[in-house]
Amino acid sequence: MISAVPSPDDAELPAAVPVVAEFERSGCWVVQAQGALDSDTVDPLYLAMWQAAACHDVVVLDAGAVTFGDSSFLGLLIQVHQQTRLRIAAPGTALRRLFSMAGVDAVLECHPTLEEALAAPR
Repeated sequence: MISAVPSPDDAELPAAVPVVAEFERSGCWVVQAQGALDSDTVDPLYLAMWQAAACHDVVVLDAGAVTFGDSSFLGLLIQVHQQTRLRIAAPGTALRRLFSMAGVDAVLECHPTLEEALAAPR
């Protein structure tokens, strides 16, 4: 008999890992993130971004695969922005709306693509 009720093991599957990759390109440190970033999921990104800010003059967050961000994600971006030159690449509609509603869209340096973020003048 096939059951339509998920097993307890199915309910405990981890969410997608928020940090996909980290690498250096064009003199910048790039952190690629994905998924919904909120107080329950932001910790791995928090660690990656702070380590990058401590070691690199320019940190690029490739946010093209980020689907949601809450105040903890926004707070992280503002803190990193205060520590190093932060560029945000490819923020989607949800992130651009978050930045606008919080009034930080004029403060955070956003670029339509990763390539444009990497090519921006220092």
